[in-house]
Amino acid sequence: MSQRSSGSPHTSITEDEQLLAQVPRERRAFVKTDSWRVLRIMGEFVEGFDTLSDVYNAVTVFGSARTRSDDPYYEKAVETARMLAKEGFPIITGGGPGIMEASNRGAQEGNGLSIGCNIELPFEQGLNPYVERAINFRYFFVRKTMFVKYSTAFVVFPGGYGTMDELFEALTLIQTGKVKDFPVILFGEAYWRGLADWLRDRVAGEGKIATTDLTLFTITDSPREAVTIIRKAREQRSKAYPLEAERD
Repeated sequence: MSQRSSGSPHTSITEDEQLLAQVPRERRAFVKTDSWRVLRIMGEFVEGFDTLSDVYNAVTVFGSARTRSDDPYYEKAVETARMLAKEGFPIITGGGPGIMEASNRGAQEGNGLSIGCNIELPFEQGLNPYVERAINFRYFFVRKTMFVKYSTAFVVFPGGYGTMDELFEALTLIQTGKVKDFPVILFGEAYWRGLADWLRDRVAGEGKIATTDLTLFTITDSPREAVTIIRKAREQRSKAYPLEAERD
């Protein structure tokens, strides 16, 4: 998910910022210590797991919060999410505006479950009106765990730092074998081709990754192709994990 820049100094301090700050011991109250925050973090994990415990085979859609409703990618996100929802895939987003809003809207139009995992930010970002099941997180790493745990694919529309963060975390988990049969779809040939070429020519070319790692994602401009890839991966998982398929 891409985050909006406020363009002005932060007026509030987020939980993530407090967690990462180094505060002199003499200035710490007990409820501000890292040990105390462990309990809050644990509670956030419990809330997330409890809220999403009945969600299987979801697809998380990422993309810029700055994408306008008249942008062609907005319409493609609506269409892609709608088609996925009709195929029985719940849709998860960061719950904000832009591509996230488009995807939650598509989920509703496809009569699917529309989920928003929102994050505390130093500037306002409310839930979009198409979220049906919402969870609010203070910590990025807790929210990122929910995206991966309850998703079986990522669809990544054009976005900024937040979108790139989620993309490369997913690719790292796949590369290292932490998750399997997990499609990553980069939607937008014109937007993503330069990155793919750089990974091939520079990163793989210099041996920083294997050439086979370039197959861990697919670039497309077709909602239908994205849905087909994700549906086939679900079928593959059903064969590999039949008990998981029975729960669905």
